[in-house]
Amino acid sequence: MKRRLKKPVIYMLYGIGFVLLVTISFTLEGVFSKKELKEDTKYVSDTSINRKKVTPVISTDTKIIRPYNDSDIKILLNYYDYKAEEDSQKESLIVYENTYMQSSGITYGGKDNFDIVSVLDGKVTNVKEDELLGNIVEVTHDNGIISIYQSLSEVKVKVGDSIKQGEIIGKSGECKLNSNLGSNLYFELIINGNLVNPELYYDKLVNEI
Repeated sequence: MKRRLKKPVIYMLYGIGFVLLVTISFTLEGVFSKKELKEDTKYVSDTSINRKKVTPVISTDTKIIRPYNDSDIKILLNYYDYKAEEDSQKESLIVYENTYMQSSGITYGGKDNFDIVSVLDGKVTNVKEDELLGNIVEVTHDNGIISIYQSLSEVKVKVGDSIKQGEIIGKSGECKLNSNLGSNLYFELIINGNLVNPELYYDKLVNEI
């Protein structure tokens, strides 16, 4: 005679089986979820992060232009370079009332009353008239750059004006310091507090300075 299981025992076995089934289901679901999460994480890393590394950055910096537009303008007196040869240094001296002074800028000329333009975007920070140098305009630019325009006969800007690169600042003129040179522009360029030779910086990107 076969032995039958009592109903409580049968119910208990069913209960244990159900619990095991539910446990296995949750375990398998957790394993697949972790796998999917890892795959998603890897996908984000391969696209967003790596894409940032390879995307080129477009530069918006501009080049420094000359303080005039006329192609006939030439150098009348050069910048005094302490490292240059003696003959070159002699040609970069300003003579005034038997006194020799080193030229800290460049004198441009060749035409009467030619237009003087700003070498970069900037703000006019000083406008004044000097007994020896004539009218002077100082423009402050970004990246520690200051441009100074001297010997002007006319000034078309005022302190506080925001000006664009190539905008006319004034007209060339004469001054007592370089009276033998005729109509000219005496131009100085200051970078990070130091007077530099402007001819070495034309056509250079601002972020290269």
